Amino acid sequence: MGRLPEAWIAPPEVRELRELTRYRHKLVGLRTSCRNQVHGVLAKLGVPVTCSDVFGVAGSVWLDELRLPQPYAGKVTSLRQLAGELTTEITMLSEVIADLLAGDRDYQVIQQLPGIGPALAAVIVAEIGEVRRFGSAAQLCSWAGLTPRHRESGTKVTRGHVTKQGSRLLRWALIEAVQHVPAGSLPGTVKQRIITRRGKQAKNIAKVAAARRLLTLACYGMRDGQVRCLSHNPAGSPPARAA
Repeated sequence: MGRLPEAWIAPPEVRELRELTRYRHKLVGLRTSCRNQVHGVLAKLGVPVTCSDVFGVAGSVWLDELRLPQPYAGKVTSLRQLAGELTTEITMLSEVIADLLAGDRDYQVIQQLPGIGPALAAVIVAEIGEVRRFGSAAQLCSWAGLTPRHRESGTKVTRGHVTKQGSRLLRWALIEAVQHVPAGSLPGTVKQRIITRRGKQAKNIAKVAAARRLLTLACYGMRDGQVRCLSHNPAGSPPARAA
């Protein structure tokens, strides 16, 4: 009768890709923690930061020239070494993931979307898996936890916050991409309309709505092999910064 719910088991290649992308994401978080601790030590000692990026070339020279007392100097040195080792591992994982997805059509297509670069595209492809198992883009958005809760009892209908079910990493990747979409793109237009109508206090609501639109475009792109609506973007839109 078709009334039994079906569960999709990811094939081995998708599970292996997820293992790599999730591990890379974890390492990036650890590196960010190390760098934040360095900033914390400098703030604790009242050292003004004169570089825009203390972990860049000029920032590294600036840190080398600082004369910090112990044990703070040792802590900063240790954290910088850990961050460097993590950067090496992250770079290696990025290359491995890029090689695995070199011939993947979905991986190439969704990078045409604003705000999505190689790193986020790999996460989205790995977390979604086979996109054709979803009957529509709305089903994919619901599975990803980007749709509002909906409760009905008789004539009473209650709609709440997004469900946040499904893959947390997929939601993070979409929200991260939304941070870099240009104002003239489709997701950027959705975000700006909500902020204009409801004020800056609705910024998070606007981000979720834009992420839902971005996931809808990704669904169609992965299903059809192209994102047709991109040709309708306004001419002269600023390029998106992709992650």
